[in-house]
Amino acid sequence: MKAAHIWIASPALADANNGNWQTARRWAHFLSTRYRVTLAGQWPGPVPAAHPDLLIALHARRSSSSLAAFANACPARPSVLILTGTDLYRDIRTDAAAQAALRSADALVLLQSAGLTELPPEVRGKTSVIYQSAPTLKAGPLPRRSFDVCLVGHLRDEKDPVTFMRASALITARHVRMIHIGDALDPALGTLARATEASNQRYRWLGAMGHAATRQRIKRCHLMAITSHMEGGANVIIEAVTSGVAVLASDISGNRGMLGEEYAGYFPPGDAAALAALIERCASDIPFHALLQRQCALRAALFTPEAEQTALLQLVENLLQR
Repeated sequence: MKAAHIWIASPALADANNGNWQTARRWAHFLSTRYRVTLAGQWPGPVPAAHPDLLIALHARRSSSSLAAFANACPARPSVLILTGTDLYRDIRTDAAAQAALRSADALVLLQSAGLTELPPEVRGKTSVIYQSAPTLKAGPLPRRSFDVCLVGHLRDEKDPVTFMRASALITARHVRMIHIGDALDPALGTLARATEASNQRYRWLGAMGHAATRQRIKRCHLMAITSHMEGGANVIIEAVTSGVAVLASDISGNRGMLGEEYAGYFPPGDAAALAALIERCASDIPFHALLQRQCALRAALFTPEAEQTALLQLVENLLQR
C-alpha cells in the first residue's frame, strides 16, 4: 500500500536558518521514516499532484492562506497548525487571518506547555504539546582563561539583542566574554552590534553561522543567554540543555514553558543590569552555576529526538485514521 503523503508548509526555509526552519526540517526527517513528505514554503493550492493526505503548517498568520486553501480544496483531509512564537504571543490576539487559522486546523501543536493559556478555550481541546529536540552533545572543552556566555539569535526586535549588548558593558569581571551569533535581519541592530564590538572588547559578534558550527560553539560556552521578548519554544534552549550548558532566560511564558516554573536563571525582560548580575554571579559563584546546570539537566529528558518523533508520529497517525 502506498504511504500517505504529508505536506509541510513552512514560511521559513533553509535560507532563513532560524528556529522555524530547524523545526520543519527535523519534522520532515522524522515523518519520512513512515510517510512521503514534501517540505515547501506553502501549500500551492488545488493542484491534483499536490493533494496530500495531511497538511502541517507552521505559524498561524504566515500559513493562514495555505490552511484556508487546503480546507477548501480538501475538506475531508486533516490539517495541523504549529504555533511557533509571534503567532501564539501576538498575532492570534489581533490578526483575523491568524484567528481563522486556529479555527480551521484540525489539530494545534504548541512547542511548550505554558502556551496553552494563550489559546481561546474553544480550541484547547484539539491542542497537543510536542517539545522539540536535539541530539545530546558532550559538553566542552571549556576555555580555561575566560568565562564565555553566548547569545544565539538573529538580530531582530523580538530577540532583544540590545539587552545582551548593554549587559556586556555593565559586567566588571575581566574574564567574562560575551559571544553573539546571528545574522543582522534588522540593519540598525547590525550597526549597533558593530559599534558595541568596537567600543567593548568583551563583546564579540560572530554574525551568521551554520547550524552544526553554532552547536559546537554553544557547547564550548559556560552559559547561554536568551533575551527574547517573545518565544514559542526556543530551539536554542534545547541545544544548550542537551550540551550541558546552563541557560539564563528572560522571564517570559515561552521560556518558563521550556525550563519550568522553579528555574533559578530568569531575569526580567529587557533588564540588562539583572542579566549582567546573573552572569557575574555564575562566573564567581560555582555552586549557583552548578545549580543551573542541574536544573537544566532535569529538563533534558523532555528534549530527546525519540520523544519528539514518537509524539509527532502518534499525532499524525491518529489524524490519518480519524
